[in-house]
Amino acid sequence: MATRYEIALHGDNPVSLRAAGEEALDEIDRIDAQLSLYRPGSELARLNREAHERPVRVTPGLFRLLARALELSRATGGAFDITVAPLVRCWGFMGGAENGAVPEAAALEDARAKVGSQHVELDAEKLTVRFARAGVMIDFGAIGKGYAVDRAAAVLRAAGVESALLHGGTSTSFALGRQPDGSAWKVAIISPNQDSSAPPLAVVELENESLSVSAVWGRSFRVGGKNYGHIIDPRTGAPAEGARLAAVVLPGATETDALSTALLTAPELMEEMAKQHPRLRALVVRGSETEPQILTHEMRLL
Repeated sequence: MATRYEIALHGDNPVSLRAAGEEALDEIDRIDAQLSLYRPGSELARLNREAHERPVRVTPGLFRLLARALELSRATGGAFDITVAPLVRCWGFMGGAENGAVPEAAALEDARAKVGSQHVELDAEKLTVRFARAGVMIDFGAIGKGYAVDRAAAVLRAAGVESALLHGGTSTSFALGRQPDGSAWKVAIISPNQDSSAPPLAVVELENESLSVSAVWGRSFRVGGKNYGHIIDPRTGAPAEGARLAAVVLPGATETDALSTALLTAPELMEEMAKQHPRLRALVVRGSETEPQILTHEMRLL
């Protein structure tokens, strides 16, 4: 997942805390090895190679993640979709932005034909996965980080840790319990302009909750005066233009990771998401840098 993970732990026994933290980071490493798109020996790489030819049996954990991802894809009308990889490759963002380019119409249409949750067939009894056509490729880039954070949090809980904050790449954070002084953990959401001198958009209080932030900064290329970001809208086949930043708070990091990506491509989903997830807090930034439009649900701005 090419992401740096960090954990802050509090408790009375430094030795046991360190052991719990190391075990949680080991769990993240295990998941990274399992879900990597770029390691030929990963479970995901094998699935992508073979599932169009025959049903492929996968581990229970991966099967559950696939099932949850497909549920989230349907719930967001395809704004979040783990089969988006052919489009990411078509736009030149696979592995970086240095090869980014606007694709030819025929190539884009071919890639779009390989994208969609309907191409992934699950057999819960046999724990198998099959792709309905060749060229389908799963990429957990928009949910794998959150899943890894959730699994690490579960390891900390099992070890008896009651106060911790962990994050993956600063874009997905999970707060376990409260801080030692009894206050909630606080995580800032910075402006999508990434101006270090500007105040944050919001400071979010978390307790046994996750915050994920998706934005169009980072990997991008510019052609004809237009900037093309690496977040692809699976519904249109083009880089997302719905918003510049989206943030979601929920009890689980797997959901916040996926749904922040969905809101970035489809800000109009906020109201429906709130109906589906009563504990949702969310923020979306639309418009230009000079005239931003900020939409919120149960999230206070500074």
